This record gives sequence, C-alpha cells and structure tokens, in this order.
Amino acid sequence: MSLLRSSLMVCMVVLLVACAGEQDPCKSFFEPYPDLASARYRTERNAAFLDGMAAYSRGDYAGAIQPLKLHVENRRDDDAARIYLACAYLATGKPYDAELQLDFLEKSTRPGFRDQVDWYNALCWTCSGQYGRALEQCDKILAAKAHTYTAEAARLKEALQGR
Repeated sequence: MSLLRSSLMVCMVVLLVACAGEQDPCKSFFEPYPDLASARYRTERNAAFLDGMAAYSRGDYAGAIQPLKLHVENRRDDDAARIYLACAYLATGKPYDAELQLDFLEKSTRPGFRDQVDWYNALCWTCSGQYGRALEQCDKILAAKAHTYTAEAARLKEALQGR
C-alpha cells in the first residue's frame, strides 16, 4: 500500500510541475492597445471618452469600461473608443463583450483599425478557449500581404497548436 501511495504522489508532483510550466495564452499574448488618445483636447462631447482613457492609461481597465461604454453609446462612430473598450473588456476577463465591440468595428466602413480588429479577435477567441477559431484567425493574419500583427500571430499560432 505504501508503494502505491508513493507512486501516486510522484505522479501528482510530475503533473503539477508539467501544468505549472504551461502558461495561459490569453495572459501571455494580450497587451492592451497603446493609449494614443488621452492627450486630446477636452470638450463636452468627448468628456466621457477622456475620463475612460484616464483610467485606461493608469491600467484601471475596469474603471475605464463604464465611461468608454457611455461614450460609444453616444458616439457610435468613434472607432478609437471602441478599440479601447474592447481592450478594457479583454483586460478584465470579458472576451465576449470585447468581441461585440470588435464586431461593430468590423462592420465599419472606416478602415482605421482593420489590423487591430483581426488581432484582438484572435485574442478574444484565445481568451474564451475557442482555440480553433483563434488558429484560423492567426492563419488569416499570416496570409495577409502586410499586417501589423504578423509576428504576434505566428507566436500565438505556435503556442495554440496542440491545444
């Protein structure tokens, strides 16, 4: 009985060590989109956006959500606010909410954030455990002639293969 117990303990330790070395690809690959907007001149029309961006730039992504959400509800055409809101949702563990914001950007006729939408969609699917969809998105990015996130997509694809 003692030999069996010892063998089980050894197996458990080996499994724990193996699992500890495996990192969460969501946490490993997600980086919020850089704050390129909070230095805008404050007006009544963009006050909620700038309040959200103040929290975002401090790394308070949970605090950024409500003002950014309020802003995009009032200014549906503000693509920059949507990308920041999507990232705030991803940073707080809400990939489905982030994906919804990216869906709005995908439907936009304005081309400003196409590469970011591709990349953050891959991360939404990674963070929600939809690895097959994330791999397909990585392949889409890698097939593009020029894409901002080619290197990141290649690394993410490598990390997700076999999951």
